Amino acid sequence: MRILLTGLTILSLTVVPSSTVDGVWRTEGYGQLVQVSGGKLTAYDVTKVSCLPGTLSGTGDGTRFSTNEGSVVTIRPGRMSFDDNLGTRSLRRVPGGLPPACQAQSADLFDVFWHTFAENYPFFQAKGVDWKSEGDAARREIAAHPERLFDVLCGLIRPLHDAHVGLVAPGQRCGSPRPGTPDPKTIPRAIAVTDANLGAPIQRWADGDIAYADLPGNRGYLRISGFHDYADTFAASSKVLAAALDEIFTADRVHRLRGLILDLRVNGGGDDPLGLQVAARLTGVPHFAYAKRARNDPDDPTRFTVPQPFFVHPAAAPRYTGPLTVLTGSLDVSAGETFLQALLNRSPRPVLIGQSTQGAFSDQLERTLPKQGWQVSLPNEEYLDPHGRTYDGVGISPDVQVPVFAPEDLAAGRDPALAAARR
Repeated sequence: MRILLTGLTILSLTVVPSSTVDGVWRTEGYGQLVQVSGGKLTAYDVTKVSCLPGTLSGTGDGTRFSTNEGSVVTIRPGRMSFDDNLGTRSLRRVPGGLPPACQAQSADLFDVFWHTFAENYPFFQAKGVDWKSEGDAARREIAAHPERLFDVLCGLIRPLHDAHVGLVAPGQRCGSPRPGTPDPKTIPRAIAVTDANLGAPIQRWADGDIAYADLPGNRGYLRISGFHDYADTFAASSKVLAAALDEIFTADRVHRLRGLILDLRVNGGGDDPLGLQVAARLTGVPHFAYAKRARNDPDDPTRFTVPQPFFVHPAAAPRYTGPLTVLTGSLDVSAGETFLQALLNRSPRPVLIGQSTQGAFSDQLERTLPKQGWQVSLPNEEYLDPHGRTYDGVGISPDVQVPVFAPEDLAAGRDPALAAARR
């Protein structure tokens, strides 16, 4: 390194000073170790049989880190938060640095896969799956046919019928949404049919993920197709959403609207805070949204972290507070569902028309497996209603059951759910 001195000026590399959170931390729930050192953050995915570098990493000033995923992580003594996520994760300092297991270079892929689910997945009983016996049978099959590893692992997760469960390997992908879920490839056709049935000019924002139309009779139609990737970072996405909402919920429009149709039938999820950002434009009074907790015992799937409650607070901007009809279906998933859940305690309560949502509410744990290019994802959280119940698996049911994107309706250009909502 060359250091150039000119008078009293010294040009040198910036050094991030040590931080009070430097060291290694273990999360409550989430099965991770987080290492902070010299302005760098590195996460490790931990099971009883492994400690592997995870997908999360970042750089920053020692407490705030811009991550490789476009979010910002803030770490304080004892807690960690994400700007694109809700709540905080409790941390416990690990004395002595990283455990020796984190320095190991080898681990059995099947063991890591099986333990990742056994120690984090909360819904085996609800899904009717005996993970241990299924795992024993799978291990025997892999021992006899090691070339079928991907197919065997895929066969393990298919009976979960969980849209937040997935397995990826080079050139291969496996998932298992709830039976009866339409093929996502039908979404462009579904949107085209809906737009044709609106019979009104449509405005679009965020590359089409947000769409609005004024309907006759002082009614409005708002479609939100997702809560993610409006821009490169979460902060920028939030600004894109805010600008769109300002154009939709103008003072004049919210004054004259007598009804609003909110279409969530193709909402593929994303970031929960963006859902609450929209909900804040749909209420005049604060109300409970949901409470969130994570599985917190590798041996007991009934033990969770303390639930963290979240509320919808009215925005300091024009808001629509009148009658609301929501179109739902099984392609409404994840953050699209938590957004709907956040509206259920609104007053007046929305009327839901269509079919049940997918039933996959939790944030996803993204886990690396000990083979190049192999990853697995799964849920580990519950989103609770005011009575402590979860809609996972079954989804949120409509008040009025109407077919959603049935093949014969799409072929004929019909949208019976939209027609029911307009009536």
